[in-house]
Amino acid sequence: MDAQLLVSLSGITPRTLHRCADLAAELDRRKVPLSVLYAARTGEGPVTEWVRTRARLGDSVLLHGYDHVVTPTHRTVYLGKKAEFATLPAHEARLRLIAAKAALDAAGLGVDGFAPPRWIASQGTLQALSEHGFRLCADLGAVRDLVTGEVRRARVQEFTSQSQRTETVRCFALVLASARAAKKGGLVRLGVDATDLTRPGLRQALLDAVDVALENRAFGATYGSLRTVAA
Repeated sequence: MDAQLLVSLSGITPRTLHRCADLAAELDRRKVPLSVLYAARTGEGPVTEWVRTRARLGDSVLLHGYDHVVTPTHRTVYLGKKAEFATLPAHEARLRLIAAKAALDAAGLGVDGFAPPRWIASQGTLQALSEHGFRLCADLGAVRDLVTGEVRRARVQEFTSQSQRTETVRCFALVLASARAAKKGGLVRLGVDATDLTRPGLRQALLDAVDVALENRAFGATYGSLRTVAA
C-alpha cells in the first residue's frame, strides 16, 4: 500500500511567517498539503490570516494547545519548552479546551483535530478532547481517531536537537527515516518548527525528506484527510 505523507508545521510567528509561506509554496509545487499546528492564543493578525488562507486552499489546521507560556496548575513538564497537555487531568484539560475553542471560533477557524505541544497528551486530555467534539489526536507515536478508537502507529520524524554540531547527522537521519517509512507504506509523518526554517541545511533536509518519500510512491495527505476517511 502506498504511504501517506503528512507534513506538519508549528511555531509560526510574524517573524517566521515569510519562511513558512516559502515552505508552503515549495510543498504546493510538489502537490503536498500542509498540516498547520495552530496555538489558540495566537490572536488576530498576519499569522491567523495566513492560516485561514491556507485552510481555504486545502491545508489542515490542528489545535496545538491553548497557551504555551502559562504553566498548567497541575504539574509542569520541561522538554525544551513546556508540554502543555502532557500531564493534565481531564478537568484541567477541559478548561483549556473550552478556552481554546472560544479562541478558534473568534478566529473563524473550524478545527476538530488536536496535536499537543511536544506531541504528548495525557489520558485526561484524550478524554476531554472526545467530550468536546474533537475527532482526531496526533501524538508522538500515533494518530488516534477519537470517534472510532482506531490507532495508526507512526512516529513523527523531526529535528529534535538544536546543536549545530549534529546538524548534518540530523538531516541525514530525517531523510533516511522518511525513505524507510515510505517504503513500508502507512504514514510518513514529518514535523518541522518554523524556527528550523531559518537554517538552510534543515530546510533543505526537510524538502529532501519530502522528495524521497514521493519518489517511493508516497502521496501528500493531511491529518484532516485521515479524520475524514475514518469518519
